Amino acid sequence: MPRRTALKAGAVALAAGAVTTPAVAADRVPRAAEVDDREWMGRLDDGVPLTGLTVPGTHDSCCTDPLHGTEWSHTQNWGIPDQLQRGIRFLDIRCNGLEGTASELGIYHSDNYQYIRLQDVLNQCTSFLSAHSGEVVVMRIKNEYAGGNRLDGAEFRRRIDYYLDDFGFRRWFWTDGRWPALGEARGRIVLAADFDNPWPVIQWSSGTNDWFDTQDRWDGIENSQKARLVTAQFDKAFLDPGAARMFANFTSFSGGLNFPRHNARFIMPEVFAYLDARKTQRARFGIVPMDFPDQYPAILRLLIDKNFV
Repeated sequence: MPRRTALKAGAVALAAGAVTTPAVAADRVPRAAEVDDREWMGRLDDGVPLTGLTVPGTHDSCCTDPLHGTEWSHTQNWGIPDQLQRGIRFLDIRCNGLEGTASELGIYHSDNYQYIRLQDVLNQCTSFLSAHSGEVVVMRIKNEYAGGNRLDGAEFRRRIDYYLDDFGFRRWFWTDGRWPALGEARGRIVLAADFDNPWPVIQWSSGTNDWFDTQDRWDGIENSQKARLVTAQFDKAFLDPGAARMFANFTSFSGGLNFPRHNARFIMPEVFAYLDARKTQRARFGIVPMDFPDQYPAILRLLIDKNFV
């Protein structure tokens, strides 16, 4: 059956309430049960392009406490160390200037400080990578540009350079302007720059550019519309397995009057149904940022398993 036909058939089955499992080809071996989620990338060949993987991630990765804002800015229960230990390999890091400092950056949700600094995030990541040198972390660093601590483009770049050079983090980052093969980037943080810069690095896009094809519709949509966007982006990645761009597919959204945890309760079962129906199909889905992956361990496992089918 052609791929497009297979996908349409799967969608019809899901709409009817059925979950079908495609047949497994002889050369497609499911992931071994003993793979350690702390070191799942280490089990893959060096030559695999990073764009050829399915990479579980988190949205607003440091927003772990509703007291640092409200439930509107609460998107995670796991902190960064737990996320990395559980197999998350994409982090969404959003910064404003840190009040009372000349050169530091704090992690924010809009203008709500999350009481963690960029150096704390980087220390946690480099500590993990030191212990698990076969792994790679893709990190979007965004200029949040919100509230009284917002920074213009030039000042934000200066502070990033301060972290790379004065703090000594530059050696940990992949700052080439191309997506690496897994072996090239092991033990490093791949920077996706979401701030004004003229640098030859991977440049983030919430739409499409030379590096990314991203679905990140988060506002002004209803539950069912977001579900259609997520599954359409999965289909798009499935049907273009050799694309040079990294696909990114945010499951998070703030439609309606519900907090992120309520919206996750709707969208994540939809994500599970899609992935579970195709769990034995070879595919790369790219980066999949989520809210509250701790509440949906079966989805996290299905995403990691995609790299071993």
